[in-house]
Amino acid sequence: MPSAIDRLVEQIESTEQELSGRLGDPTLVDDRGEFADVSRRYASMEAAFALARRWRDASGRADEARELLAEGDDLDVAELLREAEAELDELAPALREAVIEPDPNDHKDVIVELRSAAGGQEAALFARDLLEIYQRYAQRRGFSVELLAVSEADAGGVKDATIGVSGDGAYSVFKHEAGVHRVQRVPETESQGRIHTSTATVAVLPEAEEVDVEIERKDLEIDVFRSSGPGGQSVNTTDSAVRITHLPSGIVVSMQDEKSQIQNRERAMRVLRARLYEQALAEQQAGLSEARRSQLGSGDRSEKVRTYNYPQNRVTDHRVGINATLKEAVLQGDLEELTGALVAEERRQLLAEQTEGNV
Repeated sequence: MPSAIDRLVEQIESTEQELSGRLGDPTLVDDRGEFADVSRRYASMEAAFALARRWRDASGRADEARELLAEGDDLDVAELLREAEAELDELAPALREAVIEPDPNDHKDVIVELRSAAGGQEAALFARDLLEIYQRYAQRRGFSVELLAVSEADAGGVKDATIGVSGDGAYSVFKHEAGVHRVQRVPETESQGRIHTSTATVAVLPEAEEVDVEIERKDLEIDVFRSSGPGGQSVNTTDSAVRITHLPSGIVVSMQDEKSQIQNRERAMRVLRARLYEQALAEQQAGLSEARRSQLGSGDRSEKVRTYNYPQNRVTDHRVGINATLKEAVLQGDLEELTGALVAEERRQLLAEQTEGNV
C-alpha cells in the first residue's frame, strides 16, 4: 500500500502533467487571465516537481538495492541502500513544504485602510502612527507607496486613511497586518500620567484587476461634490470630490484628495474594486478556519492582534506570541521580525492542514 508521501508524489506528478498540458494548449493564450494564473501556478510548483523527480530516482535506487540484497549480502549494495534511504528521509519534509501553494493573491498590489476606533483623539493619533509605520515599512521593502485618501482629525491625528502599496508580493507582506491594533501610552494631555488604551483597525485588501471583478456601469451611482477639510471648511472651489455607491452591495467609496475629479474617480474605483474582490474572497472562505475569516471585528479594545506598549517600549503580536522593540524598530518601519514570524506560522498551519488531509 502506498505511503502518504508516495501519494503526495503521485499528486505532484499529476499536477505537473495537468499544468504542462494546459500550458501546451495553444488556445490558453487567448485568455490572458487564465494563462497568467496557470503560468504562475506552474512556476510556484517547479521546486515540488524537481523534488518529486528526485524522490522517484532515490526510491528506484532503494528498491533495486533491496532486490539485490535479497539475493545475498553485499556491503557495497547495503551502502547504496543506506544512501538512498537517507536521501528519501531528507526529501520527505522538503516535499511536504514544497507543495504548500502560496495564497493566489500574494503577488498582488495591496490597498491598506486604517481607521481610528476606540479612544477618541488618542486613537486618531495612533492611526497616524500606524500610517507612518506602514509607509516606512513599504519603502524599506522596496515597494511604491501612494496615499490614496486621508481624513484628518484634531491635533494631527487621522480619522481614516487609505494607501496603495505596489510591488511584487506586496499583499503577502501586508496581509497579516489586518485586524485591531491596540496602543497603551500616556497621552500628552494626560496631567496625572495615567496610561490610556486606544485602538485602530486595519483592513488589507488585495488590489483587484478588471479581470478579477466585473463592475457594470448600471450598478454604480456616482456623485460629485466640493472637497472639504477638517471642520468642514471648503478646500476646493470646484466639484472635484467623488462618491461612488455600488448599488448591489451597498459599498460606498469617497475620494477628495486630488484636485482632479478624474483622478478621484479612478482612485475610488480602485478601492471599490478591491473591496468587492475582498468581499467575494470572504464568501469563498466562509467555510474555512476561523483564522482566515473577518479582518476587522468591531474595533473594541479587547479584540486585538497586536499591542504597542509605549511605557515598556514593546510591541507584542498576540497571534504568534512574540515581541519586537517599539521605538528602535517598529516605529522606524522595521516589521520584519513580526512579519517573518507570521509568515512562518501561516506555513505551519497550511502544512498541518495538508498533512492531515494526506493521512
